[in-house]
Amino acid sequence: MRGDEGRPRVVVVPTDPRSDGSGGEGDLPAVPDLSAARRWGRWAVRYPLPFLALAGLIVGAYLSFGLHRPQPAAYVWLGTLVVGGSPLVFATARRLWHRQFASDVIATLAILAAIGLDQAFAGVIIVLMQSGGEAIEDYAFHRASASLERLTRRAPRWAYRYDGDEVTRVPVDAVAPGDRLAVRAGDILPVDGTIASATAVVDDSAVTGEPLPKTLRSGASVLSGSANVGPPFDLLAVRPSRESQYSRIVELVRTAQTRKPNIQRLADRYAVWFTPTTVVLAAIASLATHSPLTGLAVLVVATPCPLILATPIAVVRAINRASDRGVVAKSGSAMEELGRAKAVLFDKTGTLTSGQPEVDRVVPFGPNDPAEVVRLAAALERYSSHPLSAAIARCAQGIRLPAVANVHEFPGAGVAGTIEGRRVVVGSRTLCVSVAGRTLDAEREAVQRSGAVSGRLVSYLLVDGSPAGALLFADPLRPEVVGLAGRLTALGVQHLGLLTGDSRENAEDVARQAGIPNVDAELLPEAKVERVGEVRRRFGSTVMVGDGINDAAALASASVGVAMGAHGSGISAEAADVVLLVDDVGRVADGISLGQGMLRIARQGILFGLGTSLVLMGIASFGFIAPAVGAVIQEVLDVVVIFNALRVR
Repeated sequence: MRGDEGRPRVVVVPTDPRSDGSGGEGDLPAVPDLSAARRWGRWAVRYPLPFLALAGLIVGAYLSFGLHRPQPAAYVWLGTLVVGGSPLVFATARRLWHRQFASDVIATLAILAAIGLDQAFAGVIIVLMQSGGEAIEDYAFHRASASLERLTRRAPRWAYRYDGDEVTRVPVDAVAPGDRLAVRAGDILPVDGTIASATAVVDDSAVTGEPLPKTLRSGASVLSGSANVGPPFDLLAVRPSRESQYSRIVELVRTAQTRKPNIQRLADRYAVWFTPTTVVLAAIASLATHSPLTGLAVLVVATPCPLILATPIAVVRAINRASDRGVVAKSGSAMEELGRAKAVLFDKTGTLTSGQPEVDRVVPFGPNDPAEVVRLAAALERYSSHPLSAAIARCAQGIRLPAVANVHEFPGAGVAGTIEGRRVVVGSRTLCVSVAGRTLDAEREAVQRSGAVSGRLVSYLLVDGSPAGALLFADPLRPEVVGLAGRLTALGVQHLGLLTGDSRENAEDVARQAGIPNVDAELLPEAKVERVGEVRRRFGSTVMVGDGINDAAALASASVGVAMGAHGSGISAEAADVVLLVDDVGRVADGISLGQGMLRIARQGILFGLGTSLVLMGIASFGFIAPAVGAVIQEVLDVVVIFNALRVR
């Protein structure tokens, strides 16, 4: 028995800080709420540059305009500029060294010129704008990463190995071929192997895409990453963890991610032509007016505030809006690519379908009634541990079930018992053939004539040895899938496809219901990656949506990988660029719509800001704008484009 030290300790804290917990007023003084101060303190530690720049501006302004001490104010601004601007300058230089041309080059040139020309006030404002934009962007992505951390822990780390008569927990890497392992109910299989028990019930949908659990006999092969959805069984390892299916898929993901080209951010696309134009104009203005301050003024008014501040704010706004809808983007580039999507590819099991088997139809034999078939089957399945028993129970909701006596379960095959004086058996065709003492060919033909798609699981029902009916199971389409294809087409998506490891007949049936015209079935993970690459080369920005381990490499190779995080695997969430925290694939259309809105608003801010900057550059090039005045004007422009960016919906 567990002692007191194993129990959680409960501490009761009064909800009102003025209360002593006794129910009276208490004599404790009011406790100030320090949560906001602590939060600001954490932000200041994490993002010191914008806080330093803001503090320097305020202190310098107070010295200059409040105490009329311009010289100390100049020293404060210069110190702030040197200390705060140096990291930004070195960061830009490092990116240029690695041939990464970004939108902050003009700001860096303005900072250097401000230091050299003793225009510290203007330089500090530039430092505040540049560091503030980077801090806003980093903060949003840090929050997104934190919310996804819990989704990346599916990979099995431990195995339970037989050492003689004992079962010992060992690291997965310590498992060798030939080791006998115990697989508990609910465990993820740590390595590839063969069943060493009489039977096992395994769900390998995350690996193969086949939607329904399988009942496997002794000697059957199983893949790592599959789940044990039945009673415990023994597994004989056939290869080490590093060579098993799960590890191979992880390696596929890493390879796809390293080969995936970096997406050029929207702001940097405009900087490619705007930066050289600004530098040339600043140089011409300095030479024409014989004053380097004129060139600095041109650089200051040209500092691309819409690119440095407004674009990240539009991105953050879109990320937060998407997060409210359960769509978590790991980067601004992911939101941008969602907005540009021209092709969307879907996995089937767990993505377009629920991933949970349901009774699709009931086929009675002879004069039997379908409701009677369900009533008897559900009464027996209450005593079964098979995962299909829950589907039968859901089908029988509202039906009064009879009592059952003499229950006997055949693990992984079915269950038998006495109901109202009759011997009833429900289970696999193999079990029912052995009980009935004859083949069930006529009944199987009746099931096929009912219009069932081949490959679906079927449970047969016997009453006193005679076939009474059959229950057919399917993985139903998610309700939100209906109409999704039309929404995506209306958003400008040109190609819709289904990629699955399931059979072609099942895949085409689901695609027909979902309105998806292009189907690729019976695909291994490597083939999914190849197909994603083909679509991407043809249509450009491509979105891949999936939930299983076998989808992870395809998610990583797409322009944007979208993982079903609510019930998906950890590796798929880790490989994806966007994770749906709600079990609703329709949110993909919401994400694309938000991405398009973000791009539209960001372009408006950029074009307005850059257009205004071009006008101001022309005025400044004649010496009509001082650097400090230009910095203040840029701050006014910042406010305008920031408010515009906040309109993202």
